[in-house]
Order: sequence, then structure tokens, then C-alpha cells
Amino acid sequence: MSVAVIAGMQWGDEGKGKVVDLLAEDADIVARYQGGHNAGHTIYCDGEQYVLHLIPSGIFHKDKICVIGNGVVIDPQALLDEMNQLKKAGIEFESRLLISDRANIILPYHCSSDISRESDGKYQKIGTTGRGIGPSYADKIARLGIRACDLSDENRLRKLVLANYEEKKAIIQKLFDGELQSFDEIFEGLLKTRKVILGLLTDTHTYLRQQIANKKNLLCEGAQGTMLDVDHGTYPFVTSSNSTSGGACTGLGIPPTQIDRVAGVIKAYTTRVGEGPFPTELFDEDGELLRKEGHEFGATTGRPRRCGWFDAVVARYAVHLNGIDSAALTKVDVLDKCKVVKVCTAYEHNGKIYEEMPADLNVLQNCKPVYTEFDGWMESTVGTYKFESLPKNARLYIDGLKKIIGAEFLMISTGPKREQTICKEGLF
Repeated sequence: MSVAVIAGMQWGDEGKGKVVDLLAEDADIVARYQGGHNAGHTIYCDGEQYVLHLIPSGIFHKDKICVIGNGVVIDPQALLDEMNQLKKAGIEFESRLLISDRANIILPYHCSSDISRESDGKYQKIGTTGRGIGPSYADKIARLGIRACDLSDENRLRKLVLANYEEKKAIIQKLFDGELQSFDEIFEGLLKTRKVILGLLTDTHTYLRQQIANKKNLLCEGAQGTMLDVDHGTYPFVTSSNSTSGGACTGLGIPPTQIDRVAGVIKAYTTRVGEGPFPTELFDEDGELLRKEGHEFGATTGRPRRCGWFDAVVARYAVHLNGIDSAALTKVDVLDKCKVVKVCTAYEHNGKIYEEMPADLNVLQNCKPVYTEFDGWMESTVGTYKFESLPKNARLYIDGLKKIIGAEFLMISTGPKREQTICKEGLF
């Protein structure tokens, strides 16, 4: 038996979908512990590309149980759309998908609040997806949230939704001079999805406890990455949940004493979507090369990602904060055409060197990266499945990263497909 957590080590988009899909082969259960349908995990299976937003990445393995935990916020229509996509692709999953009855529900007024605030010039722009994630978590913390278990009683559900609707309508009208769709439209839309959601609800905390007691292997999957964690990321330019490994305990109801190991996922360079500081961001031809070769466009929004060199300050912070014992290194092949590859080992600001992650956004926004340079390898690594077969300079780069961040690599990805992987170590 083993309980393992997979956490992103940068600003998300590290390639967790592929990594979880591969590691799920040795798991019995894959459980998602936070975030909403603002996350997109891209997976290649049987020659086809799929993007998952809510359903855990283990769904493509026929014998795995997938759990959406209480820490996730769920847009019912988005979930049904995702389920229908998988059905059309011939993937059978309904008996294998469980949803926590404690998970909070996203409703259209959350999306309206999100979009209204982001588009209003009076407020700081965060760069959200506009999908209602933040407002839903805000309602949860304010003890106003609609939970999945509330769907069971239609009369009580109507009262709960109506009370929230009236408040949101007043706020949107007065603060943003906007309008909400009618209550009847919102409530009828919720009722259309209600039966399907109710059919999947489970006391997942009890279920997972029983499965752990029965010696099953549990893989806990996070969304986003360490630097988007609401407590430990580049606040306020973060997501609205705990994307670090600690979120697995609260988001699934698992005691920390039952987690056996934490593995990270990290790119061989760095990307970020949305607003906020990004010390190694590139605005030159190297940045364009990374974006082009890495196909760096958001899986959820399609927005071009900001690209930069590998940031070891971020990586070390993620290792320490999550308790990472080993990591999957992804997209090494994207660097194949770089003559020189740089790694940021510290930040310099006003004559002071920072080797640890500062909280002060002023430092992060105005610092200069301190770089170590590696010679590029200028040959293709795509599809390489043995470490010894990589070009010498690629091996030197990877070995250098291990020493700089203080963690081993359990897997090295050399392309988006399952077989384009150097597997050095199992997870369980």
C-alpha cells in the first residue's frame, strides 16, 4: 500500500497530465484534490489527444477508480460536457468515477462575478480564466457555498441558490453595472445536471480511508502548480486553492501521516499564464523559440504562455515546500534547438542576492536573474527512452539541474506521447 501525491513545481502547465497518466498504471485509485475546470491536463492516448479539466488523469486506464475530492469546485455542466466527450471517444468510466458529496458547486453567477471583476478597470487584473473558480472558493470560505450534497433536496436547494443569487445580482449591478441571467434560467440549468451528479456522489473520505486500509495504491493529483498556491505562491497572482501537496490532505480528507511520498513535475524551462511576476521571462527570440517548440498555449484558454529559462529558486522552493523526494522532468526536447541553455540560481535586487523565494512582489517584479549557463546539444532528443542515449550536453544539463535543485528525477519526458519517456523509477 502506498499513498503518493503529485504536485506541480512551477506556475502550472508542467505536464502533470502525461505524468499522472503514466504513473496511474501502478495505482488503484487516482484522486484530484483541488482546483476546478480552470486547469487543463493534456493526455495522448491511442494516438488521440484529450484535455481533461475535472476528471482525474487516470481515467484512460480501464481498471482505475477516479475520485473528484471535496477540495475541488465543480461546474456541473462542464463536468457533464467532459463526460460526454469521453463517452464519444468510447471510454467507459461511469462505474469508475466518484464525486465527493462535500465538493462545492460553481454556478453561473460565479462566472459572471469573475468576468465582471477581471474586466473592470477599477480592480487589479489577475488573469483568471473567467470560469468562476475564485468566486466559488470565496463563497466556500464565507460559508455560503452550495455543496454537491445539497442537490439531493430540491426545495432546500432552491432556497440556498436564491439567497446567493439575490446577493450576487445586487453586487454585479451596483459595482459593475452588469446584469445576471434570470434565477429561473440558472436554477433550471442546475436541475438538468442534478440527476447525473447525484448518481456519482460518494462519501469519498470514507471510501478512500477504506481503500487505504485495504492496501490499495492511491495517487493524489493536484492542478496548477506550487507558485499558484493561494498561500505560498506569488500572491495575489495565484489560484484560489492550495495546489501544493498539503492540499491533498484537506482536499481529500487524508491524514498527513498516511502520505508516503510526494513527487513533483517540472519543466526543463519555465512558463506562466496570466498576470504576475516572472523573473526569468524572455522577450526575445529565445522566448519565442520555447513557445513555438513547446506549443505553449493554454490547454484551457488557448492563451499564449509566457516563457523563460529554468528557475531553480522556484524549483528549490517547490522541493522544500511540498516535501518532494523526486520529480518528473518534462519537455527536455523543447530545448533541442537552443545553443545555450540558462538556469537561474538566484535573484539580485538592489545589491542583495536572494537564493530563497521572497514574498515581496516588488523584489520579484524588479529583480535580475543570476544565471548559470550550459552548452546546448543542438540535436533531437524526441522519443529518446534511455538516459544514456541522450546527447552528452543534455545529460550534463539534467545532472546539473539535479544538483542545483536537490532532487532526483524519477522520469524524463522527451515528447507528449506515453512512449516518449525515460522511466528511471517507479512511484509505488
